[in-house]
Amino acid sequence: MITLDMVYEASNVLRGVATKTPIVESPKTNVNSKVYIKCENMQVTGSFKLRGGYYKMAKLTDEEAKKGVIACSAGNHAQGVALAAQKRGIKATICIPEGAPLSKVEATRSYGANVVLCPGVYDDAYATAMELQKKHGYTFIHPFNDDYVMAGQGTIALEVLETLPDVDVVFVPVGGGGIISGIAYTIKQLKPSCKVIGVQAEGAASMYNSIKNGEIQKLPSVVTMADGIAVKEPGDKTFEICSKYVDKIVTVSEGEIATAILSLIENHKLISEGAGAVSVAAAMFNKVDIKGKNVCCIVSGGNVDVNLLSRIIEKALHTRGRIIHFSAELPDKPGQLNNILRIVANAGGNVTSINHDRTVMDLSVGMCIVDLTIEARDHKHGNEILGLLSKNGYEVILR
Repeated sequence: MITLDMVYEASNVLRGVATKTPIVESPKTNVNSKVYIKCENMQVTGSFKLRGGYYKMAKLTDEEAKKGVIACSAGNHAQGVALAAQKRGIKATICIPEGAPLSKVEATRSYGANVVLCPGVYDDAYATAMELQKKHGYTFIHPFNDDYVMAGQGTIALEVLETLPDVDVVFVPVGGGGIISGIAYTIKQLKPSCKVIGVQAEGAASMYNSIKNGEIQKLPSVVTMADGIAVKEPGDKTFEICSKYVDKIVTVSEGEIATAILSLIENHKLISEGAGAVSVAAAMFNKVDIKGKNVCCIVSGGNVDVNLLSRIIEKALHTRGRIIHFSAELPDKPGQLNNILRIVANAGGNVTSINHDRTVMDLSVGMCIVDLTIEARDHKHGNEILGLLSKNGYEVILR
């Protein structure tokens, strides 16, 4: 069982290894409350996972260290364990879901670990790790369901309370439950009045379902851009701690996650992965009442593949009404295309792509279809542009 002494010991062990990450104010996240961001995306290896992984490694016996360790992870725990093993001269084997971002896989290899890519998601990588652990006698470093790992993650709470003693609400990402277990336990020991809210992606709400039903629930599948928290089933230890110390678990949509990522980029020049941004999304979209509260959002990691990031930004712009895709049918005559473009331009819209097609089979002779993608300031501005098009006789179909 995790104890406060373990959290303080972990804090001492991590000195000179883990970074005391900054906490920055984020006034645009929610105008009705005072929001701060704990930037674990700026942690060594780009994620909070180093904290728990390193503390667990520090507690290995000499015999365990000699045999080596094995871990499974979507990427962030992998890097934490790999770096900890490198620093302590221990052989590490890491099982990673083959769909994990390439940047995370290559970063893990760069720390000297033996990487085993596994078909499926985290739970499938876990099964492979268990087979290898039995075969070779490695010590398994669990990414969340371990007292030492949870205590290491709890050091985040010590830093939050030190910097923000008046904090009222802390939003924490939840996958298997390791980070929120350590944070919730620590906060409730030191400041019981502070609310701890867990946040999961709608497509990977295993802890949300488990807490709601009063018993551990396993999802048949998980689908989310937040690969770092794409966990089918929480641990028994994390479930027990969350049941006791976490005030509420909420979920956020893919569009809300993408919007939070974009907000962090635009307002703070911070890069967050999907798993890290769920906490900000919960505050942005008022998943609980935080009006007038001092709020801290734990941005747990920033290891996002750049190709995926570009798609996330596109989704966020669409969600916020800043990119609009639509089609319009118009007469195939000179000047008609120019007319529709002029309406958009005069209204302050910016055309980013256009496709003119007169070959659609069910289209009347003498007509054509124009597909447009435009930039607008927000939903209101976009609706104004679409309204002007309709007013001028164009039937607009959103895509």
